[in-house]
Amino acid sequence: MTENEPLNEHDTCNGQILPTNKINGFKLCTNQEQEQINEKDQFTDHIEAPCCRDIHGKEPPDGGIRAWLVMLSAFLCNGVIFGIINTYGSIHALLTDRLTEQGDKDASSKAALVGSLTIGTTFLFSPIAGCLTDKIGLRLTTLIGGLLSTGGLLISSFCTQNISTLYISYGIMFGFGAALAYTPTLAILGHYFKRYLGKVNGFVTAGSSVFTIILPPAMDYLLEGHGLEMTLQVMSLLSCFVIVCSFVYKPLHPPPEPPKRKPGRSRVSLMLHSVINVKIWKSKKYVIWALCVPLALFGYFVPYVHMMKFVKSVFPGKNENLPVMCIGITSGIGRLIFGVIADLPGVNRIYLQQLSLVCIGTITMLLPLASSYLILIVFILMMGLFDGCFISLLGPIAYQICGPSGATQAIGFLLGLSSLPLTIGPPIAGKIYDTTGSYSIPFTIAGIPPLIGAGMLFLIRFVRDEQDSKNILRIQKNDIEDIIDVQENSWNKSESINDDRES
Repeated sequence: MTENEPLNEHDTCNGQILPTNKINGFKLCTNQEQEQINEKDQFTDHIEAPCCRDIHGKEPPDGGIRAWLVMLSAFLCNGVIFGIINTYGSIHALLTDRLTEQGDKDASSKAALVGSLTIGTTFLFSPIAGCLTDKIGLRLTTLIGGLLSTGGLLISSFCTQNISTLYISYGIMFGFGAALAYTPTLAILGHYFKRYLGKVNGFVTAGSSVFTIILPPAMDYLLEGHGLEMTLQVMSLLSCFVIVCSFVYKPLHPPPEPPKRKPGRSRVSLMLHSVINVKIWKSKKYVIWALCVPLALFGYFVPYVHMMKFVKSVFPGKNENLPVMCIGITSGIGRLIFGVIADLPGVNRIYLQQLSLVCIGTITMLLPLASSYLILIVFILMMGLFDGCFISLLGPIAYQICGPSGATQAIGFLLGLSSLPLTIGPPIAGKIYDTTGSYSIPFTIAGIPPLIGAGMLFLIRFVRDEQDSKNILRIQKNDIEDIIDVQENSWNKSESINDDRES
């Protein structure tokens, strides 16, 4: 049943079931009801997605105890996962010093690889997280992710002297667990919120900013007073919050229906269609978005990994944690502000994301030009603001383009495609630094991809998907209905006048 088809013997207007009254196959509504529909569409078209009716007519509650509890749990999961990832700089500096003492000439790049493997694995396995979410559910997927991330950090605490083992335990195991926990964190919000989806995404993604502010001084205290081993064990205990939060995730949307067996379709093709939602790849807008965003992220994680080392080498004696904390503060503010802006009528979320990428790329290139520590902090504050804008729009844009039934895998595949640039960016920057002894070239190169990716996103403007054609047909149909309604009223009035004359 399509969005505009009748329900049995009735049609709907403005959410109310009305008796069928058709002329030439078109449903008729009163002028007042049509105005209400048009007024409602005016404020919701920028939020509604192509598949917004595929939840069997059940709208998200947009409130209630369960909805707010889900939002808070998603906030904690997001904060724990990316708070640990974003504050890897503290561990990176310690590992670099240890490898340097051992005489390793590639100390900085090897230590950076641990952190970049973590963020890369988190994004690389996100498509698997999206597919698992559709198969076994949001709750179980998040639970498995929490167990893996907790176990990975705990194992790492016993292997701190072996960098190769840290690649597996901290980089891959923790990263895989973070992937399984992070994708459901964004997907579950669409089950409970629609009207406030942008605001809620902004609040939830601000969790990583809050934890990015809190964790650096706490980790420095633990590293100086208790060592790396105890620090990793405390981080493992912190990851247990993901396990607890997983029990709160109760999905409201039914899982996607399994594909029907079509003549000539092989078992392999049927299995592929049952695991992967191929419909999202039929959307040209999603394909462009899913290719341009990863391209823009080649240099995105470089400042996070190398910022403390950069401050230590360029501004010796200054607080190394303050820049990362500043990114966390303004990133959280940006997520809240742009989350509200994204819900405003007429706001183009993709344009907002383009603006954020342009600003991030430009500021990254300006970092080596900071002549003082104060100017560096100003640059960092601005970067954090637009970082928050970029992150908070991932979920809403996925729901806007692919709808509730495709949003989970849309987010997962986007993050998966982003894994390669996020993984290789920091080690390349570290390798260049080891060769040149300066961060001028690494930061300048890291700022170029966001500018290119932002420019290529303009291609979406010239693409018209099948859903856009349906929206145009819907508008034309509404115009025809208005004309028919006017003609019918005129016809009824003429008949009434004739009856009066005859009487």
